[in-house]
Amino acid sequence: MKSNQKIPTWDLPTRLFHWTLVALFINAYLTFEFGDVNMTYHMWNGYAILTLCLYRLLWGLFGSNTARFSDFIKGPKAVFTYLMSLKDPMPQKFLGHNPVGGLMVIALLLLLLGQGSMGLFTTDEIIVEGPLVFLASSDMVSLAGTLHRLGFWVILACVALHVSAALFYLIFKKENLIRAMVTGNKDAEIVPEGQELKQQSSFKALILLACSAGTVWLALNIWHF
Repeated sequence: MKSNQKIPTWDLPTRLFHWTLVALFINAYLTFEFGDVNMTYHMWNGYAILTLCLYRLLWGLFGSNTARFSDFIKGPKAVFTYLMSLKDPMPQKFLGHNPVGGLMVIALLLLLLGQGSMGLFTTDEIIVEGPLVFLASSDMVSLAGTLHRLGFWVILACVALHVSAALFYLIFKKENLIRAMVTGNKDAEIVPEGQELKQQSSFKALILLACSAGTVWLALNIWHF
């Protein structure tokens, strides 16, 4: 008989980060396509994404156990072993991210950080100009613009792969990873016995978020002091 027991897996800061980042990624597209001609809202959206990504890096070092990079960044052998286990009715169990999911987390963080950073050096040479364009050469600005445009499609492809993986687990493995990231809980039968979430305080998360926001603000304004 299937157990109805739920095991806490994801803390509130991690879940809020995840869904806020989803909203900001969607909004990045909307503010580009339908925003004002000066791209004001699009740029503010980019600053928010950079802030969240910096925060997630800090939370990956100092946050709850399932959010820490040390919990889910694994070597090639662990990734291969996990992929091989997917052909079994019940693959390897993990409290947090599995090794493949961990790779996607890192990939998306790095891509979004790169995308946001390139946006700071991007200009259309008519109206829109990133806040740090004046620091770069014309060749660097041109390269940043190209990477910023192409980066969106690379990130979109990774997002599509991420969503497809979640649907694969839902349909074929009966693991509702999407619901788990909403409620913070996983079904007991898909979690290793004896493992538990060791939460860090939400106040600590707020401090790290404030530090991240301050870092982005400083990076944008230090050149004007």
